[in-house]
Amino acid sequence: MSPSTKTSAATPQTPAGRIEQDPFTLPADLAGSGALDHLIETARGYARAAASDNTLKAYAKDWAHFTRWCRMKGAAPLPPSSEMIGLYIADLAAPTGKAPALLVSTIERRLSGLAWNFAQRGLPLDRQNRHIATILAGIKRRHARPPVQKEAILRDDILAMVATLPFDLRGLRDRAILLLGYAGGLRRSEIVSLDVHKDDTLDSGGWIEILEGGALLTLNAKTGWREVEIGRGSSEQTCPVHALEQWLHFSKIDFGPVFVRSSRDGKRALEARLNDKHVARLIKSCVLDAGIRGDLPEKDRVALFSGHSLRAGLASSAEVDERYVQKQLGHASAEMTRRYQRRRDRFRVNLTKAAGL
Repeated sequence: MSPSTKTSAATPQTPAGRIEQDPFTLPADLAGSGALDHLIETARGYARAAASDNTLKAYAKDWAHFTRWCRMKGAAPLPPSSEMIGLYIADLAAPTGKAPALLVSTIERRLSGLAWNFAQRGLPLDRQNRHIATILAGIKRRHARPPVQKEAILRDDILAMVATLPFDLRGLRDRAILLLGYAGGLRRSEIVSLDVHKDDTLDSGGWIEILEGGALLTLNAKTGWREVEIGRGSSEQTCPVHALEQWLHFSKIDFGPVFVRSSRDGKRALEARLNDKHVARLIKSCVLDAGIRGDLPEKDRVALFSGHSLRAGLASSAEVDERYVQKQLGHASAEMTRRYQRRRDRFRVNLTKAAGL
């Protein structure tokens, strides 16, 4: 076992100011062995799988920003100091330099990233400590804004968007992405993480089964495994299952990732899985090409729509009992589902008239 494997709970700071993170260590008095080394690597692999790659990247950026801030202030990032973290979030909300002030939601995300990083080093962060909680409460009171929601892609919108796509290989792929994401109320990460079969790849986030009545998606979601049923549409032109079948057939994909990159000439499907950013870019480009919200400048139109617009579109357009939408989106509560329902059911129950006014 290398000397770096045996470390204390308080992980040392390197000369360059970086914090070496290795939460899986052996006690100093325990001799290493090949079997134990293998188990440590296995444990590290499971730990990395506990959060998505995007979340881990965000946490790494949060930690890098905090440690740089500490270095600039002449303070040590370890062990965690509630007083210094209170000053840190105050600086994020009202920076003394040229850096822009962060939104409350971003500051809370930064705190979550710091808490995660401290926990990996065996040093828990008490976010309820008065030096943190009181300052955060003041930041919320002074700077909090209503949440900014992305525009929902409604039925006519999605039809106009897929109509802009060609019928070449890339067009077939992107049409399947849009229709499947819309009908399934899927996150963009869930779309691109799909495999053809169970256990096809190590980075799989789920798999598909195409049945007579539609497609059954088994997804490894944040709250555990869940199934999403996507029924066949009323016509082949708008059916997400037919679009998926067409893509798989002409791309000759029968194993591994469902949605992959294509060759430069657009005639061959490659092996590399698509990045979830492709879904966001696809939505924005199709919104522009379809002329959706043409009353707004192009910059504003692009900013209105994102990957979440597909989920919000299903929640807002599907005229069914709310519990079915909640199940499709994988929400634990109906209240969360209602946040996705743009303009739906507003004033359907008029309590003013019900109260006799």
